[in-house]
Amino acid sequence: MVYGISTILSRLLNFILTPIFTRTYAAAVYGVFTKMYSWASIINAILAFGMETTYFRYLNKFEDKKQQVYNNSFLVVAFIATLFLITGLVFTDPITRWLVNNDTSNFADQRRYVQYFVWLLFSDAICIIPFAKLRADGKPFRYSLIKFLNILTYVCLCLFFIYGIPAIIKNDLPTASFFASWFREKWVGYVFIANLVASVLTFVFLLPEFLKIQLKFDKGMFAKMLSYSWPILVANLSFIVNENLDKILLDKYSTETQVGIYGAVCKIAIFMSIFNTAFRLGAEPFFFSYAKEKNARNTYADILKYFVIALAILFVALVANIEILKYFISRDKAHVAEYWVGLPAVPYLLLGYVCLGIYMNLSIWYRLSDQTRFGLYISVSGAIITIVLNMVLIPKYSYMGSAWVSMIAYFVMMVLSYVLGQKYYPIPYNLKKISAYLIGSTLIVFSSFFIFNRNIYIGNALLVAFIAIVLYFEKNELRRVLKR
Repeated sequence: MVYGISTILSRLLNFILTPIFTRTYAAAVYGVFTKMYSWASIINAILAFGMETTYFRYLNKFEDKKQQVYNNSFLVVAFIATLFLITGLVFTDPITRWLVNNDTSNFADQRRYVQYFVWLLFSDAICIIPFAKLRADGKPFRYSLIKFLNILTYVCLCLFFIYGIPAIIKNDLPTASFFASWFREKWVGYVFIANLVASVLTFVFLLPEFLKIQLKFDKGMFAKMLSYSWPILVANLSFIVNENLDKILLDKYSTETQVGIYGAVCKIAIFMSIFNTAFRLGAEPFFFSYAKEKNARNTYADILKYFVIALAILFVALVANIEILKYFISRDKAHVAEYWVGLPAVPYLLLGYVCLGIYMNLSIWYRLSDQTRFGLYISVSGAIITIVLNMVLIPKYSYMGSAWVSMIAYFVMMVLSYVLGQKYYPIPYNLKKISAYLIGSTLIVFSSFFIFNRNIYIGNALLVAFIAIVLYFEKNELRRVLKR
């Protein structure tokens, strides 16, 4: 609950910025924002090197060597991050030219963006293992507080750059002349600066965890950790490719305006992403620590069923109220519908996130059984689908093709994980009920959006009916849980 609430609050603060960004920046400018963060997500996965999951796994495997596990995990990530920092700063110009397709019209700004992100990614990477230590040590409140302060700093600085400084200059307040001498109104680079400052502040907050690191490297343990982590790395990288490559390819095959529209409508799916993230943060350490219990597999099965119920209800609720949510991605009155043309992509994006959440839950089987190569196979399969279908569909269908591909890739990954998991690490999932809730919610969502034309009253009536059906079929289980 602590992880969930803190994640929701932090992500909601970040979500507040979406309508501010879409009102401040044209779709083409927002496309730059979307593209840079898509690349950052992919690079982040490489810098983490799968060490976060490896850290949790090896803490349970070597309970008498927790300090060595912590040292190894951090030093590996720190080495890779430092190598990336040096390389990124040395080759800033070639990287920038490649990103802008040799378009030098705005080269100076793009070069700055690259430099900001190199430092930003380095700062985030070296904090990965200290953050994981907080979770492993059972300190959710400290973990959540630091994450919350990070987002709060980012949001406040963005608001200061977008509204505060222009107001100071306009009203000739103290320091107005100082700001006027360098400030550029509506420059998207300030968003990246705000993020970098927040990341550096996070590093400061984590200093107590950094001071616990010992510069001792256990080579024997590292060899074992590496054999576990590299499939996780490729799996995580493939997963990030599934989530972000569509925006990168959209930039290559379409325009930055289309990228901006797609990036904005993706923000409506943030609530589903929040739920998945909160679940992963709380459940991952629990799954590992609970694995030795006799009824572990039955517990995992129950968790998935209730997780799917929650996902299905959220899925229906978001689409039922999309006529309200769409105002979070509108511009000013003159351009109110500039981003709304992308709304038909939302149901497909949300269904993709539903499949992704289930896949995250199912994927525990290959982590617990030390068969991480299957995670690699599944994720690579999803990545291949993403790459091939995006290249085929984007030129013809633009961002709608991207939304369809995202949904298909996550669905295939979900099915593969279930089939392989039942073969190598069988868990007694209630497939009939889970399938019924998934199919039922999907039919309601697409009926609400396309047949009833996003009517908010009909959509919410269908939501209430769906919840009533779920309560009816789960009443016996709910009574048992409440009694206990």
